[in-house]
Amino acid sequence: MVHPIRNIVIVGGGTAGWLTAGVIAARHRTRIGKDLTVTLVESPNVPIIGVGEGTWPTLRTTLSRMGVSETDFVRECDAAFKQGARFARWTTGKADDGYYHPLMLPQNFGQVNLAPHWLAGETDESFCDNVCAQGRICDDGLAPKTIATAEYDGLANYAYHLDAGKFAPFLQKHCCEKLGVRHVLADVEHVKMTEDGDIRAVGTAQAGEIEGDLFVDCSGFKALLIGGVMNVPFKDCSDVLFCDTALAMQIPYDLPDDPIASHTVSTAQSAGWIWDIGIQTRRGIGHVFSSSHITDEQAERELRAYIGPAADRLDARKIRIRSGHRETFWKGNCVAVGLAAGFLEPLEASAIVLVELSAKIIAEQLPACREVMDIVASRFNATTHYRWGRIIDFLKLHYALTQRTDSDFWRDNLRKESIPERLQELLLLWQYQSPWFHDEFDRVEEVFPAASYQYVLYGMGFRTHVDSAGLMRDAALAGRARRENAAATARLRSALPRHRDLIDKIVSYGLQPV
Repeated sequence: MVHPIRNIVIVGGGTAGWLTAGVIAARHRTRIGKDLTVTLVESPNVPIIGVGEGTWPTLRTTLSRMGVSETDFVRECDAAFKQGARFARWTTGKADDGYYHPLMLPQNFGQVNLAPHWLAGETDESFCDNVCAQGRICDDGLAPKTIATAEYDGLANYAYHLDAGKFAPFLQKHCCEKLGVRHVLADVEHVKMTEDGDIRAVGTAQAGEIEGDLFVDCSGFKALLIGGVMNVPFKDCSDVLFCDTALAMQIPYDLPDDPIASHTVSTAQSAGWIWDIGIQTRRGIGHVFSSSHITDEQAERELRAYIGPAADRLDARKIRIRSGHRETFWKGNCVAVGLAAGFLEPLEASAIVLVELSAKIIAEQLPACREVMDIVASRFNATTHYRWGRIIDFLKLHYALTQRTDSDFWRDNLRKESIPERLQELLLLWQYQSPWFHDEFDRVEEVFPAASYQYVLYGMGFRTHVDSAGLMRDAALAGRARRENAAATARLRSALPRHRDLIDKIVSYGLQPV
């Protein structure tokens, strides 16, 4: 007897729950209300954690496929554009120490690797400026598009900064009104299981039992289903990523027309780093640090010193971070998404993109019946494990390349035993050959392309041996690419509006609908 999957129950709201609901419902919209239901059960008594104000460019595709208007999103979520991140004081700790990890690929990246030519000393520009326009766009405070650019299109690649507290309610409204998602406000009190170890139903205080064929755990750090019911262990990664605490503040702009940075700023401190994210009405600023290397009081002093007098009358919100993830993400008929699956420090804004990627697999590979679910689960687990591992590698790369030795935190991050073995191997390899798009980054599910590694490596002063024969072979291609990049940089700097000006126009007039 075949057991079809007809009822999907998502436990938990927030960004993870509503994004997952929206992605699944949009993918299967012709089935909703006929032979498929998507039900989101959300406690009316649990506040949204609100982690993750930075996103990846993937969110543009996700929202577009859900049928969300980019204009509405910008207006209702206080969203602004993000074109990458600037890392300050990560390499030497000096005032002039900084580099960009932009969202644009190096010029002609699929045709020629410009890294060896830059390494050969053919220019005194930074690596980012030599190979793409986005660093200078960010320096100028410009937007990645104009008011005449269609929704979700860009003249430069972009993601978003957003108000996480407004994003979830915005998604909820869209999912319920446009996509047919059923919303149940109720507290889960117990879970009923089948004899085979699957979840049969969740019992709630306000709505009774809610049965399902597939349960998605979006219950946050509590991990009610994947941890509490399915007893899947948590894999701690604090031996690699030391930061375990964040202190966050929201700083209003002094004036309504103050500039909005179109990139995240990450500034290294004595035992961690400070994020600085601009949205329409304020800046979100927080200190992520290791409590093993600094006290909360010391960390708060560093945070207040960074912000200045604007922080004098404000309290810092404390958030505990447990870097790691579940040993298995999909067990039986239960799959964990969002904080229930795990969390890593927000250095490269990976929290929301992991939700998107997980929801996309669930939606695209939704099992037709219980009999094939374990096959889909196995594939989901393999892909998701790989992604988490690569994100951990990439986050650690920022620490492993530091030249700072001014505190135990930075010295401890250089210890070989704290650096994943795969990353150690890659760092050795990259001494002799630069990462490029066809090397070790050829998997469909790769989260960070080779270009991202190039930006961090060469932004932080890493050196790769230059093959003179290769330079000569690619000289003409490299020269043309650099000229094209210089022309593109000049063109964009003259054509793009100030970031604040574009946001104001979108709020007043809207973007061109697709």
